[in-house]
Amino acid sequence: MQTTTDYSSSRSWMFIALVAIVAAGAVIFFLNRSMAQKNDSTSTQTSSEDAELRKKLTKEQYHVTKQNGTEPPFRNEYWDNKRAGIYVDVISGEPLFSSLDKFDSGTGWPSFTKPLAKENVVEKNDGTLGMVRVEVRSKKSDSHLGHLFDDGPRDKGGMRYCMNSASMRFIPVEKLKEEGYERFLPLFEGKN
Repeated sequence: MQTTTDYSSSRSWMFIALVAIVAAGAVIFFLNRSMAQKNDSTSTQTSSEDAELRKKLTKEQYHVTKQNGTEPPFRNEYWDNKRAGIYVDVISGEPLFSSLDKFDSGTGWPSFTKPLAKENVVEKNDGTLGMVRVEVRSKKSDSHLGHLFDDGPRDKGGMRYCMNSASMRFIPVEKLKEEGYERFLPLFEGKN
């Protein structure tokens, strides 16, 4: 048989437990609310950044860089470009590849044996389309650039960076200084 003291003590513990549950619920509520507000401001910022990108880029450039698209082979701007210069990220301007490392892979996309600045590209495993490939993205803008394959020229390391023209902008050697890429001019000395 429960005494009055036991009953009172039991009610006190139930009251304390109930207060603790309510307090925990309130903390969770306010944390979730705070996170939702943070996500709303982030998505607003992301939406405005996205709107700016859509204004800056062509539909194809946006599709390739931000929706991981692929442009058609042999019908893109740089697949057969033979001019001397560098290729930079179309969004951030970070240097990516050099014409000195470009080769005709026969695929219809611009192909390179190596990046101009390895620190500006990120390689990620890509399991889309039922294949295992290595995706290449630009580090700063996180733009999709293309894919990396191991069927490039053996005498130059055997790699093929198969890129989308739409993800890059070409800067001819004669405009490197004007566009702020003069540090790459020595690469082309005596090669023109």
